[in-house]
Amino acid sequence: MEQHAVAKCEDLIDYHFKDPDLLVRALTHASVSPTRLESNERLEFLGDAVLGLCVCSYLYDNHADLLEGEMTKIKSSVVSRRTCAIVARDCRISEMLLLSGDMADAERMPESVAAAVFESIIGAIYVDGGYEPAATFILHHLESFIEEAFDTSHHRNFKSLLQQHAQRLWSNTPDYVLLDEQGPDHSKCFEVVVVLAGRHFTSAWGRSKKDAEQAAARSALIELELLTEAEAGQAPDVGPVAG
Repeated sequence: MEQHAVAKCEDLIDYHFKDPDLLVRALTHASVSPTRLESNERLEFLGDAVLGLCVCSYLYDNHADLLEGEMTKIKSSVVSRRTCAIVARDCRISEMLLLSGDMADAERMPESVAAAVFESIIGAIYVDGGYEPAATFILHHLESFIEEAFDTSHHRNFKSLLQQHAQRLWSNTPDYVLLDEQGPDHSKCFEVVVVLAGRHFTSAWGRSKKDAEQAAARSALIELELLTEAEAGQAPDVGPVAG
């Protein structure tokens, strides 16, 4: 790979290598490599692990109300072959991959090959600069996918599910009472409790009032034995919350 091609790829990924040979290897498919050990396959393997760690760490740090099953579901969506291939094509690193035959045509490139180069680039950045620049690269491209998966995840429907049960079983509507808020204005956390038919359920915290209400609704559903911890990892088929 010529030096100008390396520089172009570094501009695309917004990371400049101390060891440019790592980038060349990350972009070298087994079809054009003298041996598979000299291809990007080992970097892809490493990058896949770093990608999974980064997404899990992000979910743990930014969505404290998620259960293990919920985090697993979101992670699986975000680190999927389809998502990685979309990112590789959107940021044009798939166009830089050294391939042979028909696969060299970007339109004919298999999804698995495009996804693999995204992971091999992550691996190369990790080896060259460590976890922090690798995580910066990952989140720059995947944070929107993580939040989209979070927004469409089943836990957003717990208020609606509780409302449906409350109206059917008690002809009543749950109230959400704000108990406390803590933290600076730019990073507040809120505590909310569900009050239903005169009963106060276990309160829950969230990074927004909306998130706290969803977490409180889930707690109420579990206490009412209308939802188990295991079922909390599945998506209820419910409509939008009224009001």
